[in-house]
Amino acid sequence: MNKYILAIDAGTTSSRAIIFDQNGATIGVAQHEFTQYFPKESWVEHDSIEIWNTQLMAINEVLEKTNTKASQIHAMGITNQRETTVIWNKKTGKPVHKAIVWQDRRTSSICDSLSKQDKSEIFYKKTGLLLDAYFSGTKVKWILDQDPELRKQAQNGELAFGTIDSWLIWNLTGGEVHVTDVTNASRTLLYNIHTLEWDKELLEILEVPESMLPKVVSSSEVVGKTIEGLFDHDISIAGIAGDQQAALFGQMCIHPGDVKNTYGTGCFCIMNTGEKPVISKNRMLTTIGYQINGKVTYALEGSVFVAGAVVQWLRDQMGIIQSAPEIEALAKTVKNNGGVTFIPALAGLGAPYWDPHATGSIMGITRGTEKGHIARAALEAIAMRTREIVVEMQKDANTTFKTLKVDGGGSTNDLLMQIQSDLLQAQVIRPENTETTALGAAFFAGLATGYWPSIESLSSIWKIDKKFTPKVDTQNDKIIDSWRQRISQITQS
Repeated sequence: MNKYILAIDAGTTSSRAIIFDQNGATIGVAQHEFTQYFPKESWVEHDSIEIWNTQLMAINEVLEKTNTKASQIHAMGITNQRETTVIWNKKTGKPVHKAIVWQDRRTSSICDSLSKQDKSEIFYKKTGLLLDAYFSGTKVKWILDQDPELRKQAQNGELAFGTIDSWLIWNLTGGEVHVTDVTNASRTLLYNIHTLEWDKELLEILEVPESMLPKVVSSSEVVGKTIEGLFDHDISIAGIAGDQQAALFGQMCIHPGDVKNTYGTGCFCIMNTGEKPVISKNRMLTTIGYQINGKVTYALEGSVFVAGAVVQWLRDQMGIIQSAPEIEALAKTVKNNGGVTFIPALAGLGAPYWDPHATGSIMGITRGTEKGHIARAALEAIAMRTREIVVEMQKDANTTFKTLKVDGGGSTNDLLMQIQSDLLQAQVIRPENTETTALGAAFFAGLATGYWPSIESLSSIWKIDKKFTPKVDTQNDKIIDSWRQRISQITQS
C-alpha cells in the first residue's frame, strides 16, 4: 500500500496541502496565501486562477519538502471554503467573473426580494437553509444577471458552476470531472437535502440552468484521477467535504449529539444529528454532515460570521495588539471585562439572528476602561456567540451535550477556551492534532480507498491534547446578562 494521504485544504485566505500518514500524523504542510479583493463595501472576491495556481504550488511544495513522490500518495482528499462561487466556460476553462466569497453581502437585496415574495419557507423546507447572501445560489443568479450574454451562454450549456472543490477537481482532472459532494451541494440553496437532488423549483426561482451544475457525489468515493503530466504519477481523488463538515468528521463527531466548533475567521459550530434531518425551530441551519457508502448523516449548524476576525480588527484597524496571539496576554492583564461588552457584528450577525444589517458595538466604556478590558471582552464575545448557538442547538435536538470539541486557530488560545468552558458550563476538549479540517478530508479519501479499513479504526487516531473544565463563577452570569441586554439593542428582533 502507498504510504500517505494528501489533503488539500482550500481555505478563505490560503491554499494548503498536508500529507498524513496512517496514524493521522502530519508529515508535512505547505501553504500559500492568495489575494483578497474588496471592490465595494461588503463585497469580497477571489481570483479563481490564483486559487488554482497557489493550490498547485502548495501540493508540489509539500511533496518536495517531504521528499515524497506522487506515486507514494495513496489518495487525495479535498476540503474547501464553502459557498464561494465560481462560474467558468466549459470549453476554455476560464472563469467568467471573479469568485464571489461566502462573506460577500452583495446579494442581500435579492434575498430580501425573495423573502417579500414569500419564498423563504420553500427554501427552508427543501434546503434547511435560511435565505441569506451567505449561500451560493443568489451569487450565481447575480453573476448571470450582470450580463445578458453570460445568461445566454448559461442557457446554452456553455458555462459551469462550482464551489471551490468543483473548480479544483475540474483543473486537477484537466476538465474531465465536474462534481461536488453532498456537503457542498447542501450549501447552495439549490439542493434538496431530503431527496438528495438538485431541485427544479429552486433552480427556476433563482434562474439557474441545471446544465451548469456539477454531479453530486458522496463525501467518500473515488471521483477521478489527476491528469497525466500534472505530477510524476496520477493521484486518485477520493474525498470531498466542505471545511466545517470535514472538521466534524476529523473530530470524530460520529454519534448523534456530538458537537464541534471551529474558531477561525468566523466560528462554525456543528452538531451531528444522525440519519434524520432535524428541522430547527431556533434559526439554526439543517445541513448534511457527510455521506459514506450511500448513508447520509445530517447535522445542525450555527454560523458566526466574525470570530477570529475580531482579533484581526483589533490588530489591523485599532492597533491595540501587534500580532493575534498577543490578545491572550493583554486580556490577562485585567481580572474581568470591567463592564465592557463587545458585540462583534462587523459583517452583520449570523445564527440565530440572521441580521445582515446589524453593526458592531463596544458598550460599557468608562474612563477606567483599559486595552485589556476590550481584549477580554473580545474573547468573551467569541465565546458568547458560540454559547448562543449551542444553547439553541440543544433545544432543537432535544439533547444536552456534555463536551465541545474545538479546533481552528483560536482553539490554541487557552484563555478563550477556558472562558468558553465557563460560559457553557461544559467541558471543552482540544485534540492533539488541530488540523482536523484537513484530517477529515484525508479520512474520507482513505476510507474510500481502503487506506483505513473502517470509521471505527479512525477513532483511535483522534487524541486529546487538553481538557478545559468549567469553573462556577458569579462573573459568568454578569457576562451573560449584560450580553443579552446589550445585543438586543442592535438587532432587528
